[in-house]
Amino acid sequence: MARNKDLPSKLRRANRMKKNKSVPNWVIQRTAGKVRTSPYSRRTWRNAKLKRD
Repeated sequence: MARNKDLPSKLRRANRMKKNKSVPNWVIQRTAGKVRTSPYSRRTWRNAKLKRD
């Protein structure tokens, strides 16, 4: 259940959720399409697990 997690675990998950966003369009345009993905946005909740979770 979602509410049965300890606070540090919830904070780690929240930080990863914030980082897991796509790169803004102006960044893609400014770098002429070289930067399209964020290094953090490759993680999905099914495949890659968080450390110490």
